[in-house]
Amino acid sequence: MAARRIIVGDQEVEIPDFNFKITPVIIGILILWLMSGIYIVGPDEVGVVRTFGAFTRVTQSGLNWKFPAPIETVKTPKVTEVKRIEIGFRTLRNGQYRTVEKESLMLTGDENIVDAEMIVQYKIKEPVDYLFKIVAPELTVREAAEASLRTVVGRNKIDETLTTGKFTIQEETKLQLQTILDKYQSGIHVVAVQLQDVSPPKEVIGAFKDVASAKEDKNRMINQAEGYRNDVIPKARGEAESMIRNAEGFKESRIKRAEGDAAKFNTVLKEYRKAKNITEKRLYLETMEKVLPDIEKIIIPDKNSGNMLNLLNLNPGQKIKGKE
Repeated sequence: MAARRIIVGDQEVEIPDFNFKITPVIIGILILWLMSGIYIVGPDEVGVVRTFGAFTRVTQSGLNWKFPAPIETVKTPKVTEVKRIEIGFRTLRNGQYRTVEKESLMLTGDENIVDAEMIVQYKIKEPVDYLFKIVAPELTVREAAEASLRTVVGRNKIDETLTTGKFTIQEETKLQLQTILDKYQSGIHVVAVQLQDVSPPKEVIGAFKDVASAKEDKNRMINQAEGYRNDVIPKARGEAESMIRNAEGFKESRIKRAEGDAAKFNTVLKEYRKAKNITEKRLYLETMEKVLPDIEKIIIPDKNSGNMLNLLNLNPGQKIKGKE
């Protein structure tokens, strides 16, 4: 190998003279190295490219190219896939599941213990944050979900947690979990939070069932009483309205009759003042017409004169006895 001599200070140094030649083999290796930068991004993926370890760009689905390693590297997370995490239990391969008590047992707001199991569904919304700002995404979601559920359950009483408050607990847990993940800049979107089972611990489940049964009986009796009240009160109100209307009608009729009698009396009084004798006689005769028709009439002859008494026939349809 040829060498060149150079003088450094008082010494003479020989430096090898390298003479590189580009051969077809080197060109082939270079082409293969460049072709190794070709990669495919699936339809449910995005490509996150790093140059010398630092993030540079995001590529979309299809055929893409990057500088081969070690210059550039790429990761392709599935951004449309909905991932699932189980809290408080684990599903086994045979379809059964086992309880994880260190996750499921938690304290309610009134200091009772419940056994809660939950499923969290999530997906990637910011792939760069998901890959580079959290170390273990699944573990982060699991611990944040458990903490969120414990916080929400701790704000509710046991009755609400076991019965009517499950939907509210789900929604509040989802909101709390999303807030924590956004604070971590995790790039994760919480799709759904589902409570699978919320029950008392096995040691006291029998007593809780008795309490729940008693509450159901109480609610049933209350509903029956409410139904009876709703049936009786409208009937009583209807009867009261009917009685009020009848009384109002009777009042109006009595008032009208009294007004009529007063008007008639005033008319008679006016006529009486004009002709007292005639009016008295007419009133007398009208009164007799009302009284005498239902009374049996007896004609008594006058013994001294032998003549019949002159009696006024108050009932023209009947003949006076003893007088043809």
